[in-house]
Amino acid sequence: MDFIKHQSLLENQSTPFYVYDLQALGANLNACKQEANKYGYEVHYALKANANNKILSAFVEKGFGADCVSGGEVQAAVQAGFNPQKIVFAGVGKADWEIELGLSNEIACFNVESVQEIEVINGLAQKMGKVAPIALRLNPNVDPKTHSYITTGLEENKFGINPWEYENVIETAKNSKNIKIKGLHFHIGSQITDLGVFKNLCSRVNEIQNYFVDRGFSFEDVNLGGGLGIDYAQPDENPIPDYKAFFKIFDQFLEPLPNQKVHFELGRSLVAYCGNLITKVLYIKEGVKTNFAIVDAGMTELIRPALYNAYHKVENIFAQTEDFEKYDVVGPICESSDTFVKAIELPKTKRGDFIAIRCAGAYGEVMASGYNLRKLPKSIFI
Repeated sequence: MDFIKHQSLLENQSTPFYVYDLQALGANLNACKQEANKYGYEVHYALKANANNKILSAFVEKGFGADCVSGGEVQAAVQAGFNPQKIVFAGVGKADWEIELGLSNEIACFNVESVQEIEVINGLAQKMGKVAPIALRLNPNVDPKTHSYITTGLEENKFGINPWEYENVIETAKNSKNIKIKGLHFHIGSQITDLGVFKNLCSRVNEIQNYFVDRGFSFEDVNLGGGLGIDYAQPDENPIPDYKAFFKIFDQFLEPLPNQKVHFELGRSLVAYCGNLITKVLYIKEGVKTNFAIVDAGMTELIRPALYNAYHKVENIFAQTEDFEKYDVVGPICESSDTFVKAIELPKTKRGDFIAIRCAGAYGEVMASGYNLRKLPKSIFI
């Protein structure tokens, strides 16, 4: 994002706030669609990454599907204009009202995560006189080589159906008259930058699908989830992830059944780059080894660094000096974990300077909280 070009607009806003570059978003979505379309792949946008209405409208305009993990997200997707037949609903703990909401809107699929969930959906669908389309979310036990908090495909994780449950799943499915098994679903984690992990996923999916086929099942869909990471360190050099390499791996190593539709659920890779958190320096405080640049945004506006020790590039965007000093850029929240970055070299920084926390379009605004009774950040679009 060219901050200097929009300096007057940004300086006239009350900080902290999110700014979204809609042109950058559009370029990213076009790049993803172009590569996915080469293979006839269907991409669903993961609303959990960012559910801002204008962001959702961009996805609707481009013809993406929606990946939802709550009733609130299903409702937001429907209201934004996503085709219900392109809405999939995942989540390890769907409440009855959320399932009923999905059934009422005739969404494309419920990604189910346990035998008991199959039984509950079947019962609710029977009461409503409907047949619920489901996909079995299976745990492939593939290490995504990412942060433990965003790893979802190992046996110790709470997500998915494990191999020792397969026989029980098959028996339950055969006895459930108000469900239709449409496919298999997998999701192993987030912010995956080693693309070799997806090759491993393909191998496991092929094995697992063959297991079910040998027992008389055939699936319309196979859903590989998401997880493609971005370059947080050099966002301007790599604003668009390597969708070409990503989708090519699945074309090379996945063995779909004849006429089977292949689905993906991408979130971070699509929206992270287009969003930045803008904050203002309140105070400069001298420390022992480094100075503290205390800004007016905190973990309430962007919790990722405090929660995952996640890295975001931090810039003093309008500084006009060639003198650099080291700073810990920290927020005002009463927690020592309220730190964005430590010992970073910035142009000599002073009270009133504007700081940009880059690539905050994913899991930023959507995770904001009112802790310390702080106001939620606003968002602007350029």
